[in-house]
Amino acid sequence: KVRNEEDFIKKLDCSPDQHLKVVSIFGNTGDGKSHTLNHTFFYGREVFKTSPAQESCTVGVWAAYDPVRKVVVIDTEGLLGATVNLSQRTRLLLKVLAISDLVIYRTRADRLHNDLFKFLGDASEAYLKHFTKELKATTARCGLDVPLSTLGPGVIIFHETVYTKLLGSDHPSEVPEKLIQDRFRKLSCFPEAFSSIHYKGTRTYNPPTDFSGLRRAVEQQLENNTTRSPRQPGVIYKALKALSDRFSGEIPDDQMAHSSFFPDEYFTCSSVCLSCGCGCKKSMNHAKEGVPHESKSRCRYSHQYDNRVYTCKACYERGMEVSVVPKTSASTDSPWLGLAKYAWSGYVIECPNCGVVYRSRQYWFGNQDPVNTVVRTEIEHVWPGTDGFLKDNNNAAQRLLDGMNFMAQSVSELSLGPTKAVTSWLTDQIAPAYWRPNSQILSCNKCNTPFKDNDTKHHCRACGEGFCDGCSSKTRPVPERGWGPAPVRVCDNCYDNRGIQLDVAELPSDEEGGTLIARKVGEAVQNTLGAVVTAMDIPLGLVKDAARPAYWVPDHEILHCHNCRKEFSIKLSKHHCRACGQGFCDECSHDRRAVPSRGWDHPVRVCFNCNKKPGDL
Repeated sequence: KVRNEEDFIKKLDCSPDQHLKVVSIFGNTGDGKSHTLNHTFFYGREVFKTSPAQESCTVGVWAAYDPVRKVVVIDTEGLLGATVNLSQRTRLLLKVLAISDLVIYRTRADRLHNDLFKFLGDASEAYLKHFTKELKATTARCGLDVPLSTLGPGVIIFHETVYTKLLGSDHPSEVPEKLIQDRFRKLSCFPEAFSSIHYKGTRTYNPPTDFSGLRRAVEQQLENNTTRSPRQPGVIYKALKALSDRFSGEIPDDQMAHSSFFPDEYFTCSSVCLSCGCGCKKSMNHAKEGVPHESKSRCRYSHQYDNRVYTCKACYERGMEVSVVPKTSASTDSPWLGLAKYAWSGYVIECPNCGVVYRSRQYWFGNQDPVNTVVRTEIEHVWPGTDGFLKDNNNAAQRLLDGMNFMAQSVSELSLGPTKAVTSWLTDQIAPAYWRPNSQILSCNKCNTPFKDNDTKHHCRACGEGFCDGCSSKTRPVPERGWGPAPVRVCDNCYDNRGIQLDVAELPSDEEGGTLIARKVGEAVQNTLGAVVTAMDIPLGLVKDAARPAYWVPDHEILHCHNCRKEFSIKLSKHHCRACGQGFCDECSHDRRAVPSRGWDHPVRVCFNCNKKPGDL
């Protein structure tokens, strides 16, 4: 109900320069807390509403100003009342307790119940653990001389009995405060946050209750400024606002059945690691201050999030922690050229301090791992809302497969062996401009023998036409086409005419640059892929699985679409989102976007959830 500091002062009806203390009251519902405040501070006037009805008449927190004693009096909602959002309401009580100078715990039971001690013990523990730091920060912000959190408030237990004697009245030598301390100790509750605990009892033989003893005890405590000094109403508001903003997160319903009045979940960050399920141990809303999440336990590896981080071993041994990322193709390369280079030269791991520490040539199978030689691996927590681990180096093989959807279809439709489809597609992608595309070569250019599905088509490096193996088995250097001094495959005609210089004036000028590398690399890639896949002679499905990036959920684990939950069948095929790695049906993943963080620099399949995300994926 209070919008800002001015509103708070206006509603209290006090001067902004007036120095005040804060008195609050706690206790179970129906114990007459509002009535107690009205009689102790306001001479019986109904400042705080009371009601004979069964329902709790105080909901939330109410404040009033007592101009005689210069205090802000705060009335709170009763404990053990039937309310919704119980956790949030209980947490609110502790925020009020934290800004109070004096707390009255009102009980109208013939004997002191354990819940009184439990409440004060838990409140003390939570105050010291979560609130002192926040109150110190508020003190610094408001420029106060006296810290708000040197000690918590003083406590007066106001005990009203009818049939039983008051605490300590049997033996004059027994001090009631000593008996209360013993009771706390027996219950293993330690109220060390409170600056003092006093007991004030009254026995009511005939109503009304006598509040004069409580009034005197309160006035005596308010005069004591050694631990808590009065402050302006603006400071009281700021402290309550700071605590309210800081500890304002949602509390899940499953936290209800707690053994403590103020469990840590009320005040700690509610984020949970997506990989291992551990909670963050920092206080609520810590991200606003730029403090990262942290957990007490170690994380476990999850394929989906690929939360393995590499650090340079040499730097680690020198006392530094330097993360390294395996690099694949440069984002400036065209996708196919970059992939061709990659398939030939593998990936490099580069450390900012040590330079390139590892080079690999990544085959489709049996890749050597740099782990334990030049890098250390650590498994890091995956917090909601943070960037994924953009350090995957194993999706280059998948990136090769990604550009050949038509090839996958032709394999299933025409029952082609995967080798021919892979190699002919790849050859076409990085072929020199003068080569005739595989799709147009239906028969040998010399003997006119038609090519069957499994026949290998060979390009003459000199003229670029397609031939069968028999008509292109000879080799000679073709430097004029950019193949350098090494002998390469040529057709019989070009071999016979080897003395005649080819007219290659129409070659574009960049032939000496990138495309030349791509062409040579293309040769190597074709042979590598051809040899590996032929040797295995495996269906495309297995090739795809071998090429699956680590963060993808494996095909056999995907039973239904991650979004619409439709079950996958022969008719409904599964597709991976290149950004999150989950499995989707075509309908839920028909968008295309570049995902540079995962190494896809050209548009690839993403699910509609990832497509909605702003900025680069």
